[in-house]
Amino acid sequence: MTNAPTTRTALGRALYRTVRAELAEGTLAATLRKSVQARTLAFAREPTFGELLASHAARRPTAELLRFEGRRITIGELDQQANAVAAGLAELARQGDNIAILCPNCPEFLEVFFAVQKLGLGAVPVNTALVGDSLAHVLSSSRARVAFVHRDLVGQLEAVRSRLPDLSHVVVIDERDRSPGDDTQTLESLRARHRGAAPPAVQPDPEAVALLLYTSGTTGAAKGVVYRYRDSSTKRLQLLSRVLYEPGEVLYTCLPLFHANALLLTTIVALASGAPVALGRRFRASAFWAEARALGATTFNALGAMIPILLKQPPGPDDRAHGVRLVVSAACPEASWRPFEDRFGVRIVEAYGAVDGGGFVTLNLGDGPVGSIGKPLGGAYRLVDEEGREAKPGQPGELWVRAKGAQRVEYYRDEGATLNKTRAGWLRTGDLLRRDARGFLYFVGRRSDSMRRRGENISAHEVESAIGKHPDVLECAAFGVPSELGEDEVMAIVVPIEGRAIEPGRLRAFLEGRLPAYALPRFVEIADQLPKTSTHRVQKGELARRGVTARTWDFEKEARR
Repeated sequence: MTNAPTTRTALGRALYRTVRAELAEGTLAATLRKSVQARTLAFAREPTFGELLASHAARRPTAELLRFEGRRITIGELDQQANAVAAGLAELARQGDNIAILCPNCPEFLEVFFAVQKLGLGAVPVNTALVGDSLAHVLSSSRARVAFVHRDLVGQLEAVRSRLPDLSHVVVIDERDRSPGDDTQTLESLRARHRGAAPPAVQPDPEAVALLLYTSGTTGAAKGVVYRYRDSSTKRLQLLSRVLYEPGEVLYTCLPLFHANALLLTTIVALASGAPVALGRRFRASAFWAEARALGATTFNALGAMIPILLKQPPGPDDRAHGVRLVVSAACPEASWRPFEDRFGVRIVEAYGAVDGGGFVTLNLGDGPVGSIGKPLGGAYRLVDEEGREAKPGQPGELWVRAKGAQRVEYYRDEGATLNKTRAGWLRTGDLLRRDARGFLYFVGRRSDSMRRRGENISAHEVESAIGKHPDVLECAAFGVPSELGEDEVMAIVVPIEGRAIEPGRLRAFLEGRLPAYALPRFVEIADQLPKTSTHRVQKGELARRGVTARTWDFEKEARR
C-alpha cells in the first residue's frame, strides 16, 4: 500500500490529459462542422434533456433509472409518465412559457422537469426554502405561467400569489395521490387524463429558454441563468461521466434537485452514462451512510460543508459498511480531506464550476495537492487582484474567464447584469482563487458581500432587508464569521431605534418565514451604532474581524441548553 499515492497521482494525470484533450473547443467544433457538412443533423447539435430521456427509453426501457425510498423506476416508466404530464401541460401553457417547479426531492419533480423539456418550454426549479419577497421575486421575474407545487409548500405560494400576475395555473404535486376534495388541479389528475399519451410532436426552438437556474442573490436580487435548447451540454456531461465513473455505478444524491448539482451533474450525467440515480429526500448527517448503503450507492457529490459535518458524527462499526468508492467534492476543507478518506474508505476527487461561470471547470483527480481544486480543463483565465493586476502565486485574485461563444453568461430579462458580467472579453466570476507555483488552483471565497452556509450562498443584502422590516430596527449589518464546519455562519449587528429595545429571540422569530432557514442569523448582537466610513458605508471588515464577542447571542448554543 505504500505506493498507492504514486499510482493514484499517475492515474489522475493520465485522466486529466485525456479529458482536457477531448474537451478542447477545437476538437468539439471540428466534430460539429463535419457533422453539418455530412448533413448528419442528429450529430450537429446537443440532444436536449427531453430527447436524451426519450432516446434512452427507446433503447433500454427496462433499465433502472431512479431509486427513491422504496421505489424503483425504469427509464421507460419515467418517460411514459413525462409524456402524460406533457400532454396535460400542453393544455395549460403555450410556446415561450416558463414553468415553475416548487417541489422537494421526489420522482414527481423529474416527471414534471422532463415533461417541460419535451414540450420545449422553460423549466424554473425553485428553491423550496424561499418565502415572501424572495419567492415572489423568482416567480415574478421568471414570468412563470404555470407552477407545479408540492402540497406541503402550497401555503408559501399562496402567501405571494396576489403578486404574480403572470401565474395562470397551479398544479399540486401530492406524492400520495390523495384526492384534494375540491377543484384543485393535481399532478395525478393531469397524468391520469393522459395516461398512455404519445410523445409530444414538438421540436424545441434552439433559441428558446430550456432552463432557468437562479443564483442565490449574493450581489442583490437572485438572477436567472439562462440555458437555451441549443446548449444543453449533454455531450460534455457524458464525457465527464466517462472520466469519473466506472460501469455499474449508482450515483447517490441527497442534494436538492432545484440546484444544478443534483439536477444536471447527477441526474443528467447518470442518464447519459446509463447509471441509476439513488435519490435521497434531503441531507441528514445521522442517516446519510445508512441511506447510501440501502440504495446501493457507489459514488456521490458533496458540497464542502457536508464532509466536516459527516466527520463530526460519532465513529461506529458501520463507517465502512457501504459500497461508496468515490466522492466528487466541491470545496472540501483541506483539514478534512485525508481524515474523511481514511475513516470512510473512499477517494475524494475535487472539482470546481459555477452555474454562471461560463463553463469553466477544474478537476483534481489525484494529480494535485490535497485542498486544491486542480487545474482547468481548458480555456484561458486570469486571477486579478483588487487593483486589476495579475495576482501573484499564493495571492487571492478574482477568477476571470475568457468569454467566447457558449461561454457567454446570460441572465434572464436582465440585460444590465448580463453586460456587466462580461467586460472586454472576460467573464468575471466573482470567485476568489489562488494559484500555487505549479499552477494548481485553490478556492478562497466570493468577492461579493456574501456568505456561504452549508452549501448555500447567502446575500447579506437579503438578510439586512429582512431585519430592517422589524419595526424597532434602525439599521443593521449582516456578514459571515468562520464556522467550525468549514464555511460561514451568519452574524448580524442590529441597532435599535432610540428608546426601543430588541430582544434577540423575538427578532429571530420575526425573521422566520421572512428568510430561508439557511439564511437565519446564528449570531445576533445589539449595538448602539455601526462603524462607518466618511461616506456612510458600514465597515463590515472591521465587524467581521471582531466577530463573536461576549455580548453576542448564539442561537445554536441556546437551542442546546
